[in-house]
Amino acid sequence: MDLRRREFLKRAGELAMLPLLFPNLGRTQAKRLNVLFIAVDDLNRRLGCFGDPFAKTPNIDRLAERGVIFRRAYCQYPLCNPTRTSLLSGLYPTQTRIMDNNTPPRTYIGDIAFLPQHFRQHGYFTARVGKVYHGGMDDPASWDISEEPRRAARQRQRQQERRRQRVEIDEAKTILVSSGAPQQQQVGRLEWRATENDDADEPDGMIARRAVQILEEHLKDRKGQPFFIAVGFHKPHLPWVVPKRYFDMHDPAKMSLPKTPPDDLADIPKVALTLRPEEQKMTDDEKRLAIRAYYACVSFMDAQVGVLLNALDKHKLWDETVVVLWGDHGFHLGEHGGLWRKMTLFEESAGAPLIIAAPNAKGRGKSCERTVEFVDIYPTLCELCELPMPKHQLSGKSLLPLLNDPKAKWDKPAFTFVRRGKVLGISVRTERWRYTEWDEGRLGAELYDHANDPNEWRNLANDPKFAGVVKEMKRLLEQVPRK
Repeated sequence: MDLRRREFLKRAGELAMLPLLFPNLGRTQAKRLNVLFIAVDDLNRRLGCFGDPFAKTPNIDRLAERGVIFRRAYCQYPLCNPTRTSLLSGLYPTQTRIMDNNTPPRTYIGDIAFLPQHFRQHGYFTARVGKVYHGGMDDPASWDISEEPRRAARQRQRQQERRRQRVEIDEAKTILVSSGAPQQQQVGRLEWRATENDDADEPDGMIARRAVQILEEHLKDRKGQPFFIAVGFHKPHLPWVVPKRYFDMHDPAKMSLPKTPPDDLADIPKVALTLRPEEQKMTDDEKRLAIRAYYACVSFMDAQVGVLLNALDKHKLWDETVVVLWGDHGFHLGEHGGLWRKMTLFEESAGAPLIIAAPNAKGRGKSCERTVEFVDIYPTLCELCELPMPKHQLSGKSLLPLLNDPKAKWDKPAFTFVRRGKVLGISVRTERWRYTEWDEGRLGAELYDHANDPNEWRNLANDPKFAGVVKEMKRLLEQVPRK
């Protein structure tokens, strides 16, 4: 073989090896993956794909068939503004210092790149429809389009109510925690009502359809530009008001009530509980009606998710779009002696659904039992879409290894925070254990063994037999960044 031919073959072999050595070579010119980012307010894990026998959620279930279900995903703070600020910044609440619903997200962290803003800075078309940041605290730098159709829906509903002297609803019921007419809206009550509206006339129905409209306009007008479209649904947030047919899908007589041992509350620090006396007095029938109303709202929201997924089907976008669905935190439905809503560090409040469907992910259709947290979403999307990480240091870890192998080795715990006045509670969750300290333990601690006590009925923090576990969990708590 002559020298020229030998050199040619050597060079050809080197070129053939480049894709193996540098898998992202040339990808800067390729079309990046799109992102459909679905946020749901107050959504707990009562979904069909999570094994709930009462849930009717066919659309979220079909999304789960295309993605990975993270069964142990945890929010950073069980309240709207803190958890959304944390997820969108990729920072813990102790870093953002946002721990209420009144403080704007950028108050303490300044001009960092929030997740959608980071995508926008790297050439993505970004749009927000509905509740992504907490209500009234939108971030203009994050979006090309930012809309809240809910306001128009509310105005239309008020006009309908004025024309309608009285709405007759079968089995609809309102429970008040203070005096006042049932029509009066107040904070601190459970309220539900069925409407005669079409889905498209409800706020979340408008949000879903407007998101699809924006998507289709983008596909028509901006060919080739990837999109990051965030859709924020309000239900199942209170008040539980959705069309009547979704109530009819659920029989209140079949609703299962939480079973709490008589001594459950005896070993729980008082600061950990948010019991309201008036809700502890609810009858079993009232509880079943309330739980049914929650399920009705989840089914309604699921139908709106279906509107979005149908658009992906129609435009054949699944092979080029990452879909993320997450509930901003969990929601109690009567557990631990009558807890409703959120703002606790128990599993029902700290845990929330997370489903990620990514093209070519090898874990498609599987469940992941590893402990993950919402700050992990930011780095995950950056890696999936081949974007560089932002300039600020993210607190999460990319979930890409778990998307490819849901059983991959993973030793990262999840942290959830709650502040009660000046008292800070911090909970750390591993696959087996939950450990919580209130005011660094001065106001009490909790340890629950999820292998034997998934309902968190037995606090083992003061049991000498588990001193070694407590020591290890304290060590994990020391990892929490304080600023």
